Amino acid sequence: MRKELLSIIEKNSRIELKELAILLGSTEVEVANTLADLEKENIICGYHTLINWDNTSDEKVTALIEVKVTPQRGLGFDKIAERIYKFNEVNAVYLMSGGFDFMVMIEEKTMKEVSQFVSEKLAPIEAIRGTATHFVLKKYKDHGSVLMGEKKDERMSITP
Repeated sequence: MRKELLSIIEKNSRIELKELAILLGSTEVEVANTLADLEKENIICGYHTLINWDNTSDEKVTALIEVKVTPQRGLGFDKIAERIYKFNEVNAVYLMSGGFDFMVMIEEKTMKEVSQFVSEKLAPIEAIRGTATHFVLKKYKDHGSVLMGEKKDERMSITP
């Protein structure tokens, strides 16, 4: 039941307990207890709302920052990652394979704010050897959800 439950709420965290119980062939109490256990075990780490900021009047710039580091002896990458993810601006930090060590994702109002974060907070960390910042120009799909509305065909139909 746990795996099925996780799959369902990953797609829709607002689903009601009653509906979850029906889908899982269980009782609401069992589902609620399982959810509580999953939260205690840090398997469910939070519930989020995906917002398509392009459809609002608010301006947001999403930046993906590649970071190369020198791991600290005896601590590896974890201490550096912790130092990075403690910044309020940081939405996500991933340890990566390939040409860089971390991918850091932030959202700010302007490119200048992103630049200031990188130059004033991130780059000065002693273990960081280099960064490369990429700006997201348009989001088509995020967290499994398509952000683009269906395009309407505005052409006139011509019949003979």
